[in-house]
Amino acid sequence: MYIYDEYDHSILRQRIAQFRDQTARFLAGDLKPEQFLPLRLQNGLYVQRLAPMLRINVPYGMVNSAQLRKLAHIARHYDKGYCHVSTRQNIQYNWPDLTEVPDILAELAEVGMHGTQSSGNCIRNTTSDQFAGVAPDEMIDPRPYCEIIRQWSTFHPEFAFLPRKFKIAVTGSTQDRAAVQVHDIGLQLVHNDQGEVGFKVYVGGGLGRTPVIGVAIREFLPEEDLLSYLEAILRVYNLFGRRDNKYKARIKILVRALTPEVFAQKVEDEWQHLKDGYSKLTQEEITRAKGFFTAPAYEQLDNAAAQAALDAQAADSVAFGKWLQRNVREHKIAGYASVTLSLKPTGVAPGDITDSQLEVIADLADQFSFGEARTTHEQNIVLADVKKADLFALWQACKTAGFATPNIGTITDIICCPGGDFCSLANAKSIPIAEAIQRQFEDLDYVYDLGDIDLNISGCMNACGHHHVGHIGILGVDKSGKEFYQVQLGGNASNDASLGDVLGPSFGADDMPAVIQKIVDVYVANRTDEELFIDTYRRIGAAPFKEKVYAKAN
Repeated sequence: MYIYDEYDHSILRQRIAQFRDQTARFLAGDLKPEQFLPLRLQNGLYVQRLAPMLRINVPYGMVNSAQLRKLAHIARHYDKGYCHVSTRQNIQYNWPDLTEVPDILAELAEVGMHGTQSSGNCIRNTTSDQFAGVAPDEMIDPRPYCEIIRQWSTFHPEFAFLPRKFKIAVTGSTQDRAAVQVHDIGLQLVHNDQGEVGFKVYVGGGLGRTPVIGVAIREFLPEEDLLSYLEAILRVYNLFGRRDNKYKARIKILVRALTPEVFAQKVEDEWQHLKDGYSKLTQEEITRAKGFFTAPAYEQLDNAAAQAALDAQAADSVAFGKWLQRNVREHKIAGYASVTLSLKPTGVAPGDITDSQLEVIADLADQFSFGEARTTHEQNIVLADVKKADLFALWQACKTAGFATPNIGTITDIICCPGGDFCSLANAKSIPIAEAIQRQFEDLDYVYDLGDIDLNISGCMNACGHHHVGHIGILGVDKSGKEFYQVQLGGNASNDASLGDVLGPSFGADDMPAVIQKIVDVYVANRTDEELFIDTYRRIGAAPFKEKVYAKAN
């Protein structure tokens, strides 16, 4: 992973000194709240329902053990002993004291972390596949290109005050695990017929109050043209994007207003002025970026022997076997595996992690995964490079620390925003609904029989919980001061991305576990052999689900 050098640290020190002065001026009354607003936002500081919220960037989800220990220290000494993994692979603290935020940022800078551009109308943290670099289905490692984008976009003066926030995701595998089609710009690494590396470029995706699946405006963009083409897109957006109405200011609105064809042509026209200029990537620069992501010191292992030992251990321990089934993935290197540590045990807010747990993960990363971990947009943690021979020992350590819930990819692996418990924008609480649904589906054998189901919950239409692209999506709504929940079905964030269909009128909080159970019952009654929920829904449509859910009791 990229390690900050003295130049980077110098920039961070200057930025922190600047924000420390801005904060002091605000607290002294020399800056009005509306003047302080853009300054704090571009340093990751929000004002939430009960306290400030500080968002810390985790570029493309990669974090090392020293950073994990620092995050634990911040949680323990400046917050309430925990933090939260967001759906953009970032870390959020929900209880910092405003007067201490500059000190928090100064401590984070010691390990190359910051909140710069984690909020505000700028280019946000670039996200990627949590299995980048190790996935067997990976064609091209996206991380070097994510790092190139990060360095280019940080403090870019032309794009510091865009019409609205801007999010980029990059994937390099045959299966899209980065949800590239629901980002402002989504980049799919591909090879052309000559074997050259480039990108399929999606533009205008996004969720929120106007959910849209992005459109491909270029089937192949040579890798050396990455930055110049991104500049062309952003210039067109900066020039034509609306600034009079923040609800109409995202690039997805502009693409629809102009039509994708007209927008694409404007980008191509602008690109002609840029493509051979200073932003053109040289092979030396691409090679430099790739140098930050060299493979760790993998050993040559006997995969067959390791797998045989695992099979024997799984036969002796049903619990270990279930964990292997759901939380462990194949690795591109023989004898290794990638492990997802579940942050979704029942009774814990999805994505929350304590200070002591962060320290445990740091220790596990050092012991089992070359000192590195990954955050995921599903709000879990990945150890990407674990020897198969070490999996049983890792599982035992995870059990002790609370990370061994064997539910990855199941209906209880819920994506959930903080909702009304924390967020000032929320219409309804999300966390209690997630817990109630988890308790409804506590029988693991039953849950495994259901197969993969993505259930996502948002507390408001801003869709931080990605409810639009959940196979089952839940949106909190306010009706005359009371909390209700709208259900959507059929969303998907992967290759065949789709937005969910609203099932019908909303439900009260107490009804939600039974509603989800009825939806699952319809799926079970109608599925064919090995058919997943999303495939059954697409085959039979919404009508059977509506009939079951809204049927009046006799």
